[in-house]
Amino acid sequence: MKLALITDAWQPQVNGVVTTLMELVREMQALGHQVEVIHPGMFDTRSCPGYAGIDLAVRPGKALAHRLDAMAPDAIHLATEGPLGWAGRGYCLKRGLAFTTAYHTRFPEILKAALRVPLWMGYALFRHYHKHSSGVLVPTPSVLTMLQLRGFRNLRSWTHGVDMQLFSYQEESQIYAPLGMLARPVSLFVGRVSYEKNIEAFLNLDVPGTKVVCGVGPLEAGLRERYPHVRWLGVLARDVLAQVYAAADVFVMPSRSETFGLVMLEAMSTGTPVAAYPVEGPLEVVGSPPQGGVLDDDLASAWYSALAVPRHVARQRAQTFGWGFASQLFVSYLVPARAGTPLDVRPLLHTTVTQLSPNS
Repeated sequence: MKLALITDAWQPQVNGVVTTLMELVREMQALGHQVEVIHPGMFDTRSCPGYAGIDLAVRPGKALAHRLDAMAPDAIHLATEGPLGWAGRGYCLKRGLAFTTAYHTRFPEILKAALRVPLWMGYALFRHYHKHSSGVLVPTPSVLTMLQLRGFRNLRSWTHGVDMQLFSYQEESQIYAPLGMLARPVSLFVGRVSYEKNIEAFLNLDVPGTKVVCGVGPLEAGLRERYPHVRWLGVLARDVLAQVYAAADVFVMPSRSETFGLVMLEAMSTGTPVAAYPVEGPLEVVGSPPQGGVLDDDLASAWYSALAVPRHVARQRAQTFGWGFASQLFVSYLVPARAGTPLDVRPLLHTTVTQLSPNS
């Protein structure tokens, strides 16, 4: 099968969506599928207002159409709702092609926090975007239910995974040499330093030890100045990030607007338990009842309790998420771009999705 994967999120951006898509492409190629990623780096770009480090394609419609015409893909997936996603949507509708989409990020909440756009208006816009999708892939059941209540249709329950080898298990929290000897316990946050992450709930936690932040974003400069005692590491290579996860005693997820929260899986894979609010994302990733950490409406209480979670328990929870299952589930949701032309998914014949579970 030849898949056109159209995304506004790709390298050199560093975020959970990019990581998810890169892992997905790697797994699909291993299954024997041909994947062409169409991303902003192929077009003229400009920086996203308020989000340094995220470049968006400028008027990509004509160039995108030329690429898709030349490629003639068997299936088309629009991974994001940015300029390339909208251009891909327009291309498909104009030519009568079927396509699938995904809901990775709660952009209406971001628009409300950053630009004060009312939630109903943001959700109306994204409901319109996904209206003609043959399948909207959603990473957690709770987010799927929320979208159903907001009038979204053709929703498909998907999931994500974690690279268990890269984020290898450590029986005890390690020392990350570039940081030197830090006061313990070490509390870690990894993610965009932006509006939707509610990062100040982490920075204001009245807990002992050292706080470490990995990530960049529009709020970074101001927060660095206000919280000078926090160790700010910026963006790290994936192998280095794995060492930082393993050096933490607790991973703190302060966000209340996650669709999944891949960073929690990565932390748990190294054995670092999670402290988070009992909301969408952590409820599915950490577990309900919690297994890979502690969920509490009082984040400080969650933090203190998470310290007592054995590292092997956090690792065991991460092991229930596998990219093999997630990628095959993704393939099962794809639709032929052209009616009457079935997709060739022969790599799946010996391992059907119905035979798999997240524990496989």
